[in-house]
Amino acid sequence: MPKKEKTGVVVSSKMDKTVVVKVASYAPHPKYKKIMETNKNYKAHDEQNICSEGDTVRIVESKPLSGGKRWSILEVVEKAK
Repeated sequence: MPKKEKTGVVVSSKMDKTVVVKVASYAPHPKYKKIMETNKNYKAHDEQNICSEGDTVRIVESKPLSGGKRWSILEVVEKAK
């Protein structure tokens, strides 16, 4: 089974070697069929501390690295302006 990948925006990079990535997903409302956005935050491992707030990144599943960290940074898609 391939590892899951997600794309999101870095919302916090204050921790050492860890960033918090906000990933948005879209699904229709069950009754009203309006497209709703739900956000979820993931803690991701950033070995070289290259990410900063506002960067768009791709994260990939990994083994548990700490109590709440189960994702790693795959690449920085776009740097913040």
